[in-house]
Amino acid sequence: MSHPSVSFIVPLYNCLPLTKAMLASLRATLPEDLDYEVILVDDGSTDGTRQWLSTLSHPHRIVLNERNLGYGAATNRGAAIAWGEYLCLLNSDLILLPGWLEPMLEAHECLRSRAGIIGNVQLSAQTGALDHAGILINHKGKPEHIRTPLWRIKLANHYKPFRRVPAVTGACVLVLHDLWRELHGYDESFVNGCEDVDLCLRAAVGGQRNLVALGSVVRHHVSPSPGRKRLDEANTYRLTLRWRDALVSLGIRRWCRHHFETHLPEPRDFPDPSLARQVVLYLLRLRRMPPAGAYPGMGGAIDVEIGRWREMLGELPNP
Repeated sequence: MSHPSVSFIVPLYNCLPLTKAMLASLRATLPEDLDYEVILVDDGSTDGTRQWLSTLSHPHRIVLNERNLGYGAATNRGAAIAWGEYLCLLNSDLILLPGWLEPMLEAHECLRSRAGIIGNVQLSAQTGALDHAGILINHKGKPEHIRTPLWRIKLANHYKPFRRVPAVTGACVLVLHDLWRELHGYDESFVNGCEDVDLCLRAAVGGQRNLVALGSVVRHHVSPSPGRKRLDEANTYRLTLRWRDALVSLGIRRWCRHHFETHLPEPRDFPDPSLARQVVLYLLRLRRMPPAGAYPGMGGAIDVEIGRWREMLGELPNP
């Protein structure tokens, strides 16, 4: 396929050795005829990153934040000056492997106007084991990494190279620049967490399909920046309040599976035998729609989590 123009956007916060390794792997794996730029957004590094950035030239463009703004805001600042037809958002702790970009571009080419946020398969940089291949919504309504066995992903790639998912992680994604503008980028009320899931859910509401390109594989060191996980609970709380009804629908199959597995050791303890039968048919895909009785169960599970967060963090302003 012919290659369009791509703006690679990389927020940075310290971790200079990993950034250098990521950039070297990016240069080594890009198609020769690709028209591209690399926008590096430093988010207040203090480890020599800024001095190193001053040595870079074309096709690199540098944005220096006056203070640490967080991942979403840093990415938005980079995207604001990008000229590519596509934006490719990259974490600075990736190791990009040969052939990683082409399957993501092919996913967009396949879906065209229906394409949403495209992610890929990510392996642990340390072990090579699967870290995740997209995001699902679990039986509590929380985002959770999809950890399908790696052999199954490789097998699936031969006959269906793109897998539709509720969301993908922002560590390595491709999105049409026009769609990014339409969605207004990342919501900066999320600080270093859940902004990627929120973006995917907004794309899905607009009719776009979020996909994992199974043939695109990268390695990822995963969250080495200091304080990366500090606000995870608050971010998930905000996401859940905003998207409660959508999370109920997206997590309903996992709730059904959890409900079935919880009561399977002693089937006589199923609280509603009729619901149990419907759940089994739904899990076996002999029933197309989820049982109506599953929705209160899924909603109740989410409300338990909201109650826990409210007790822990108080009322959340402007969710």
